[in-house]
Amino acid sequence: MIRKNSAKLKRKQRFKQNIPLLMMFLPVIAFYLTFKYAPIMGNVIAFKEYNFFDGIFGSPWAGFQNFELLFTQTETINIIRNTFMLSILQLVLGFPAPIILALLLNEVRKIFFKRTIQTIVYLPHFFNWVIIGGIVLTLFSMESGFINQWVEKWTGEPYPFLYKPLSWIGVFISSGIWKEMGFGTIIYLAVINMVNPSLYESASMDGANKFRQIWHITLPQIRPTIVILFILATGNVMEVGFDQVYILQNEVVSNVADVISTYIYRVGLQGSQFSLSAAMGLFEALVGLVLVLSANWIARKFDQGLF
Repeated sequence: MIRKNSAKLKRKQRFKQNIPLLMMFLPVIAFYLTFKYAPIMGNVIAFKEYNFFDGIFGSPWAGFQNFELLFTQTETINIIRNTFMLSILQLVLGFPAPIILALLLNEVRKIFFKRTIQTIVYLPHFFNWVIIGGIVLTLFSMESGFINQWVEKWTGEPYPFLYKPLSWIGVFISSGIWKEMGFGTIIYLAVINMVNPSLYESASMDGANKFRQIWHITLPQIRPTIVILFILATGNVMEVGFDQVYILQNEVVSNVADVISTYIYRVGLQGSQFSLSAAMGLFEALVGLVLVLSANWIARKFDQGLF
């Protein structure tokens, strides 16, 4: 009984000590409640024939009619396929990029050169996709693109990078990697810097070269961070960024560039079919949830789960 009372007193004291920190956290809670959790209630329009006059809760119920209509359209299958294809390519090609760059930068001994490279690769993360898209269009434009000027000198005619499906996918994936690679590199470098240097010294004394040290020391030490970021990345497999696609796409490559986010914008906002676009958005969110839970379940089998 005495122990229980002392434990309660300690909890109360700890709570009182942390009141300033909890007060600072209130705006964050308010933000998530207002802009993340409250809008979830709007998903109900996916099961209704929504109209502005009756509102969200006054509109008549439609059951699963919106989902049936959605998945009977041939356009929907193509959009889901494009979303999966672009997302998987981004994950497979983009996820290892910051890991590799962080491992390479960790071996650089000149601090000035290392910090310069870090700044250069991190800078695009702060640019909006409007700016990045303008740079990409300037580089690959057929009429005045910098790269096409060189291509025209060597081949005699420019190449339509942004008007061929395969080359457009290459430009799309590489521009996304270029923009976000620096942010991931900073995270991995911070984790690598926490590795005990004595481990490398011991491995070096045992005759292990740099590759062996990276394989047997660095990678195992940063594996928990890799797993956590990979689990979070799998949740975005169905969520190809709207800004990037919308800026880079054109009618010629719409068969590979039309994804769920652009479909929701086109059908929901421009076409005013809110219930249909909400059904697509809900489907996207459910697939993302399943992927996150699956990735976490697999990671837990190796004692690396996020939750």
